[in-house]
Amino acid sequence: MRKNFGVKPYTYPQPVFIIATYGTDGTPDAMNAAWGGISEGNELSMCISAGHKTTKNILERKAFTVSMADVEHMTACDYVGIESGNKVADKFEKAGFHAVKSEFVDAPLIEELAVAVECRLKSYDEETCRLVGEIVNVSVDERVLDEQGNVDVTKAAPITFDPFNNAYIRLGEKVGNAFQDGKALK
Repeated sequence: MRKNFGVKPYTYPQPVFIIATYGTDGTPDAMNAAWGGISEGNELSMCISAGHKTTKNILERKAFTVSMADVEHMTACDYVGIESGNKVADKFEKAGFHAVKSEFVDAPLIEELAVAVECRLKSYDEETCRLVGEIVNVSVDERVLDEQGNVDVTKAAPITFDPFNNAYIRLGEKVGNAFQDGKALK
């Protein structure tokens, strides 16, 4: 038996992205966005409306970073999602974030969040709110790397968004092998 939910933006899990930009005056800004993902090998696509300060900043500067929210900074990551940069000019600072200038794009990296994708604006459709960024670099803080230099997901402690229950979920326990386990069905 199945329960039908109708037309809803429910996929599970959804990454919790923290999009960071610089305003026209150079002030860092961040927002929480859960509707997005990889759309090509070197592209990230998200749905963010034109009214966001972050969207305005991206259109002005043609660049942004997307950090993965983590357990340690869940409250700050939630704060930048519920507070508007149009109303609170120092939202980034109030969240307790510290900006580090990206070497690759005109946007800040968030020092507290270990994994970040650095993007150049590829396109934005105001009607559909679809933002597409070209990935120019992925930077990872060494504190979440293992002895071989790979990302240790348990150290990174990313959170995901559960749209069914409006909750953040911690994933980190390996439960399978991508591109391997499915071969058993061949």
